[in-house]
Amino acid sequence: MAGERAGGGGSEIWTIPNILSMLRLALVPVFLVLIVAGDYVLALVVLVVASLTDLLDGYLARRLDQITRLGQLLDPAADRLYIFAALLGLAAQELVPWWIVVVIVARDVYLLVLGVVLANHGFGPLPVHQLGKVATFALFFGLPVIMLGLAFPAVAPVSEPIGWAITLWGAFLYWWAGVIYAIETARVIRMPRVAGDVRSDTLEEGGSRG
Repeated sequence: MAGERAGGGGSEIWTIPNILSMLRLALVPVFLVLIVAGDYVLALVVLVVASLTDLLDGYLARRLDQITRLGQLLDPAADRLYIFAALLGLAAQELVPWWIVVVIVARDVYLLVLGVVLANHGFGPLPVHQLGKVATFALFFGLPVIMLGLAFPAVAPVSEPIGWAITLWGAFLYWWAGVIYAIETARVIRMPRVAGDVRSDTLEEGGSRG
């Protein structure tokens, strides 16, 4: 719950899961360059590698008890950057409209504003909402399905409508989750102040994925 101190997350930096997350982040510009260059097959290979390291670092963090604050920040940051890279690359190629880029980027700017409001009232980030996780997964899955049709034109008649349906649904859920966060933000900042209450460090284990 917002306003309470979350107990998880160490301060280590050079853990195996964090190194995998850093590798995934380092591949983001490679992914973007490949999309802009029109090499969708290699771009998909990079995305598959990034997805596998995402699964692996999460498993190792739990298995080795190496859940850290840095990892909680890097993991969702990588997910968002891959989504943004795919959107920007495809829009630059005029393969997706710019309005979908604006809709998705604007939502994260909107969440940033909510974060500033919370910080001004002494709170850290809100706990992750399940709807936000579903929305991020839909975007992370839908855009590569669109790219699959570009890489392999034979499957485009099937992959393109499926990819667009998932992506648009993800964009809708992305904003729906944003509205829920706004309602929760309004509720939290109206909470009465309690002497000695620790309002910061409201970071739920796993980071803000939604």
